[in-house]
Amino acid sequence: MAPDAALVGLLEESLREEPGVVLREGGVIADGYDAELDELRAIQNNCGEFLLQLEAREKMRTGIPNLKVDYNRLHGFYIEVTHAHSEKIPDDYRRRQTLKNAERYITPELKAFEDKALSAQDRALEREKFLYYALLNLLSPHIGHLQQVARSVAELDVLAAFAERALALDYALPIFTGEAIIEIEAGRHPVVENQVENFIANDARLGACGPYGDSRRRMLVITGPNMGGKSTYMRQVALIALLAYCGSFVPAESTRIGPLDQIFTRIGASDDLAGGRSTFMMEMTEAANILHNASAQSLVLMDEIGRGTSTFDGLALAFGIARHLLEKNRSYTLFATHYFELTRLAGEFAQAANVHLQAVEHKHHIVFLHAVNDGPANQSYGLQVAALAGIPEPAIKTARKYLVKLEQESADRQPQRDLFSETVAATKENPPQHPVLTLLHAIEPDELSPKQALEKLYALKNAVGKE
Repeated sequence: MAPDAALVGLLEESLREEPGVVLREGGVIADGYDAELDELRAIQNNCGEFLLQLEAREKMRTGIPNLKVDYNRLHGFYIEVTHAHSEKIPDDYRRRQTLKNAERYITPELKAFEDKALSAQDRALEREKFLYYALLNLLSPHIGHLQQVARSVAELDVLAAFAERALALDYALPIFTGEAIIEIEAGRHPVVENQVENFIANDARLGACGPYGDSRRRMLVITGPNMGGKSTYMRQVALIALLAYCGSFVPAESTRIGPLDQIFTRIGASDDLAGGRSTFMMEMTEAANILHNASAQSLVLMDEIGRGTSTFDGLALAFGIARHLLEKNRSYTLFATHYFELTRLAGEFAQAANVHLQAVEHKHHIVFLHAVNDGPANQSYGLQVAALAGIPEPAIKTARKYLVKLEQESADRQPQRDLFSETVAATKENPPQHPVLTLLHAIEPDELSPKQALEKLYALKNAVGKE
């Protein structure tokens, strides 16, 4: 649609090229559009020149070399004279304010100018508001056209920003496919990569076959140390998918992405105490929303589910939620956890796979490699991360000793029953009954004579002697 010449002319004539942000502060209507507004603005703009002229005249009239004419928002316009020249003050000066080293005065001429200047500012703002609302009435017949222009300009602005960022940040064009897949090669986090040196890019494959030709992946169980990059990895996958669907290039070497309907996240710790919901309740509420609404075309991010309760409760809930996502929702799922028992899901479900963030430990110090590799992690490095955070060394040493004790106690105990086995192990058959018990069950004490009772006692003794 060709622009309306009259409409364009009206807007160019009435509005400044860079209008003020808010109407109440003015600076919206262009100079030359209204004669009355121009006159009021001229009074304001000439204040500085008038004050300089007045100051020069008063210095000459009074013979006070350091006399100063100025303005502030609290007291308005004033003439300031130091106490050293108080004997030179003319009769027409009226005291306005007393300072430590000076007095401030006003004259009839300055008062008249003040009234005119201050009223001009208020009247200019009122005039500008009147002209603005009158302009809106003139533009009413063109609302449809202006809305279309605004939508086009907004879309152009977004696309131009996408293009500029793609070129500046080395983003790649995502490829959309009808296949149920999310494949990202050398993906990066669009924010974090600009905040750190040597950001480590990582691949992600969901919906596609694994690296060894295994079944199509629907869930990645992500393990690794705190601070190792699990949350960054999960979020960059979601952000790449979101940017792609927004029409942007993406921070990756290449991306193939299939149909997505929604992105769900359960990340972080927050509460709603005023609403009666604890951190754990908030976590479960968000998880419930995901389980009820995520579809096979949804991307789900689950970060450390089950943290707000006991270890076994949290582990059981995390397992139940992960299994529901695999069996019922069948969503693309990134499931970060410190429950290493959940890595067994990959052995139970062909659609689940384990990946981990690498770290290297040297003399109780940890180096995060931030690289995603297949397979589960071997430990969480919690004590090392606590030391990095500044936990005092005595507390770390105490924790390390207690950890050794716990691990030793765990090794000495009988192996814990597998919490996630599909079926309960079959009940063992009753072992053969002991001969003594067989004899005892056969005895009827009320029916035995003393001699028979003695014979039974010898029989029991013989049975025990054969063991």
